[in-house]
Amino acid sequence: MTTDTASSSLRLSAVSYPAALPGTALPGYDRDKVEIGVVHFGPGAFHRAHQAFYFDRLLESDPRWGICAVSLKSPGVRDALGPQDGLYTLAQLDRETSFRVIGSILEVLVAPEDPEAVFARLAAPQTRLVTLTVTEKGYCLTGEGKLDTGHPDIVHDLAAPRGPVSAVGYIVEGLRRRFAAGLPPYAVVACDNLADNGWRLKAATIAFAEAVDPALAAWIEQNAAFPRTMVDSITPATDDALRARVQAATGLFDAWPIQREAFTQWVVEDVLGDGAPDLASVGVTLTDDVRGFERAKLRLLNGVHSTLAYAGLLKGHETVFEAVGDPALETLARDLMVQDIIPTLTAPRGLDLVAYAEAILDRFRNPEIRHFLSQIAWDGSQKLPFRILGTVKDALEAGGPVDRLAVPIAAWFHFLKKRAAEGVAVTDPLADRLLAVVQALPGEVKGDVAAFLALETVFPAELAANATFVAAVETAYEELG
Repeated sequence: MTTDTASSSLRLSAVSYPAALPGTALPGYDRDKVEIGVVHFGPGAFHRAHQAFYFDRLLESDPRWGICAVSLKSPGVRDALGPQDGLYTLAQLDRETSFRVIGSILEVLVAPEDPEAVFARLAAPQTRLVTLTVTEKGYCLTGEGKLDTGHPDIVHDLAAPRGPVSAVGYIVEGLRRRFAAGLPPYAVVACDNLADNGWRLKAATIAFAEAVDPALAAWIEQNAAFPRTMVDSITPATDDALRARVQAATGLFDAWPIQREAFTQWVVEDVLGDGAPDLASVGVTLTDDVRGFERAKLRLLNGVHSTLAYAGLLKGHETVFEAVGDPALETLARDLMVQDIIPTLTAPRGLDLVAYAEAILDRFRNPEIRHFLSQIAWDGSQKLPFRILGTVKDALEAGGPVDRLAVPIAAWFHFLKKRAAEGVAVTDPLADRLLAVVQALPGEVKGDVAAFLALETVFPAELAANATFVAAVETAYEELG
């Protein structure tokens, strides 16, 4: 983006947005009448493409759910959206791209610059929800999912709880102020892809509060809701091409527009209670079985993503769109989902697994989304045990076939061999060990497969010794070679 580009067009703002070109969807409510009822930590691209979109729709019927967005570190979002009065453009990428001006963010605060402003919002009576997209590392948890009291931010916050730097520290200090004022707690809604995210955050919050004030901890445990959630929508990074596209479509310059696929999903555990926003009215799924939705996504979406990544790269494809356009790979993906993965799942209420599988394939066919297979292929040693091997275990226990399920495993082995032969580094926490295994391969099917399956941090001993699984992997490895 250049200064000339910005100056040649009217900048998006509360004054200018009504002048957007026809076809641009605009906020269907009076922003001057909206109250801030949500404080959100981590207003990055995903939040603005996802939760802020849902609240934008909700404001059309209920003006109590405007957002105060809080950046824990960087002022970048504030600096971009401040001159735009919090407004930005969401480009929904599908076979036909649509553009929507989002107006739900009314305020952006940078916590280190003005922590008292953040505390004031957290302690305000009208604040009913605190939401988070701070990435997994932002929760400051140990590998076991508990509060990491050795994390530098937590060490700092426990020593100075009235001047926190972590998300957990801010949540607890906000709750402490409400407790002291006799106000009810806000609900805390974690929206990062972390299994049992709400439960883990609640445990971390109570552990922190216990160190500050046991009475506060007991009050939080008894009264505060921390629902588990699941979120899903592919959100490519913003670039100058998107800025130019948005400007051409809307007639307004936007410093930080957001793009995502048209598909979006937000599943929330139905424990928010009385006075909660009517999220179901804007397409949020409220359920008592978040784990069921998580498992379906992990195995059907993520598992097939990994399958297409490794098998697709071996065939010379670069993106998911290209891979699913390969008839053989599309057949593999569909058969894998319908015949192998779905039988291992119990559908949560409200989810048709076969329809969900077809929707996934349709998302993969979206020509506007360039999702690179090489990126999906990262961290295979960490992803495959959850995305594929759990399904393999369940299929074996049920006496079902595992021939297709062996394909992504064997394709990963060939992917590692190919990268090593090309001298290309593998992005994986076990990269050095994986390279050592590849360099020591005997060069014949049984020996190669045995060497890979000996990676005990990836393959449980019981699975690596299962004759049915080993035979299936050997067959797939030979066919892919």
